[in-house]
Amino acid sequence: MDYKQLGFKAGLEIHQQLDTTKLFCSCPSLLREDRPNFMVTRDLRAVSGEGGEIDIAALHEQAKGLRFVYEGYNDTTCLVELDEEPPHAINNDALSIALIIAALMHCEIPEYTQVMRKTVVDGSNTSGFQRTILIGRNGWIEVNGKRIGINYLILEEDSARRTAEDARSVNYRLDRLGIPVVEIVTAPDMKTPEEVKETAAVIGMMLRSTRGVRRGIGTIRQDVNISITGHARVEMKGVQDLRDMIKYVEKEVERQIKTKGKEEPHVRNVKPDFTSKYLRPLPGAARMYPETDIPLIIPKATHVEMPELIEEKARRFIALGLGKDLAAFVAKSDKGELFEEFVQRYKDINPAFIAEVLTAKLVELKRDFGVEHVTDEMLQELFTLLDSGKITKEIVGDALVEMAQGKFDEEKYKTVDKKELAKELQQIIEQNKGAPFGALMGIAVSRLKGKASGKEIAEMLKNISP
Repeated sequence: MDYKQLGFKAGLEIHQQLDTTKLFCSCPSLLREDRPNFMVTRDLRAVSGEGGEIDIAALHEQAKGLRFVYEGYNDTTCLVELDEEPPHAINNDALSIALIIAALMHCEIPEYTQVMRKTVVDGSNTSGFQRTILIGRNGWIEVNGKRIGINYLILEEDSARRTAEDARSVNYRLDRLGIPVVEIVTAPDMKTPEEVKETAAVIGMMLRSTRGVRRGIGTIRQDVNISITGHARVEMKGVQDLRDMIKYVEKEVERQIKTKGKEEPHVRNVKPDFTSKYLRPLPGAARMYPETDIPLIIPKATHVEMPELIEEKARRFIALGLGKDLAAFVAKSDKGELFEEFVQRYKDINPAFIAEVLTAKLVELKRDFGVEHVTDEMLQELFTLLDSGKITKEIVGDALVEMAQGKFDEEKYKTVDKKELAKELQQIIEQNKGAPFGALMGIAVSRLKGKASGKEIAEMLKNISP
């Protein structure tokens, strides 16, 4: 398909939860599956924005005539989520993370900014609006040597999550409502489906580089805005997996090519088979009006410390001798800082071996032995023993399993001196007379596991075997 001839252009809207308490109260950002302590039922109505008009998307939702049931907890949700108490002061940790992201994306930071109310009457906000703050604008990122514009970077509160629905009502849980979210809105600078995916990957890398974002299913949501010549902009909502993004974009382009008649700009929900269905009209500026319960915010007064990008960290790790894939794996993982600390502390241990233990070995232990709680202190003890020569690399996995089980005995894995090693090997040779070197080596490694390294065994066995 010739996307240039079609006049294809696309932009992204990426919503990423931040790893802090909630934006306008001190409740934890904790999602729960246990039975809620209380339920509150409400009806919501669309109201006019600052210009006196009612937003078309809000009217569309109000016309459905649904009733909303809100589920909450006594210990992790509060009156702010229920809209029974004014919002508290903004969460400064969330503000700092948003400013770091804005700076990484070369955004202009306003001298002061006004918290706004954005009308939302689909029930996902108890107040009928979402609080949102402009943090940065007119920025850019580089994707494969090309600049992609960042129109806006916004800090806002996440919506409640839907738990049940029928023809007359919808249930929402308040645990997600108020979790800080950054929304990144790009310019429509992507000209191919592949470029859409590549841009989303770069933005994801930058977000993870801050170490201030939440990880896991549902913590990041990606919407794609798409149009071709002669067709209105369509927002594809809920494109979660990067691996599927190209296919969703291709399917929407095919749909627009086949569509006859004039379409209004609108939002579509994506489906598992890569098709989509109409959801609602695109919202407009009429839904925005100022939040009067919170004073103006001065973003530039907040101190931020710029992080190192994951891709830059990976390049440093490659210079230490790690392969490209391993370097990227460690740089993305939560063990990156521990890796750098161990490389500096244990200079006689190969950095690539340290990296393998902190990543692949821990994954292997979880998969094969169900070991999930290997602490940093256990890892430090392990590498201290390795560095001092008290244990060998061959028993790293066994040692970590026993450490996690509270059964580790250093004496069990204590290495033998050269004299004792020679004695052990001589016995093996005498007990297996006529056996070739390879067989003797296999027997020795099995019997002396943890007592000496494979290299030491091989060198001494060559010297004493007939």
